[in-house]
Amino acid sequence: MPMNVILLERVPKLGQMGDVVKVKPGFARNFLLPQKKALRATKDNITYFESQRKVLEAQNLERRSEAEAVAAKMKDVKVTLIRQASEALQLYGSVTSRDISDAANADGVKIQRSQVELDKPIKMLGAHKIQIHLHPEVAVEITALVARSADEAEFLAKGGKLVAETERAAMEAAEAAQRAADQAAALFEAKATAEGETAEAAAPAAEEEPATDK
Repeated sequence: MPMNVILLERVPKLGQMGDVVKVKPGFARNFLLPQKKALRATKDNITYFESQRKVLEAQNLERRSEAEAVAAKMKDVKVTLIRQASEALQLYGSVTSRDISDAANADGVKIQRSQVELDKPIKMLGAHKIQIHLHPEVAVEITALVARSADEAEFLAKGGKLVAETERAAMEAAEAAQRAADQAAALFEAKATAEGETAEAAAPAAEEEPATDK
């Protein structure tokens, strides 16, 4: 049966501070209650929350202001993760929220694993946009550069895009075919122009031939 809880802070897709919501018992016991994001919605707990609402709201506002200040400094953060990958850009393994957190911390940017929003592990090379939740009401986007080398990561950081070898071969073949078509079109146009000029030069000569006496 669903469990009624009262939220002590905003929880995405669930509700705002003070809302009484129904959740699955496992979600409450494993996440909301131990993380102190909610209390069981008993009569005593609701009374306690109402008596502490102003204090909780003030604390939340202070934490949100601190998070907004941190978010402003993290706006252009890029973290680099060097991984091995195939020619198709597929990773031999994956990049998880823990990997992103560890890479950020190694660069001096304090991010907890639980703050990293990653629906599923990253399995391809490239520049990936990652949402970091610094506070229930404050999120910032950073970039995870997953590359095979530091040079490749720098290329990605400058806006470059990696291309799989199979895709590169197809692109090169298409470019070669286009060049050949352009050259053929240019030769055809040049030939047509030359023939036109020859015909124009011959026309006046024919007009100037003297008339034959009768």
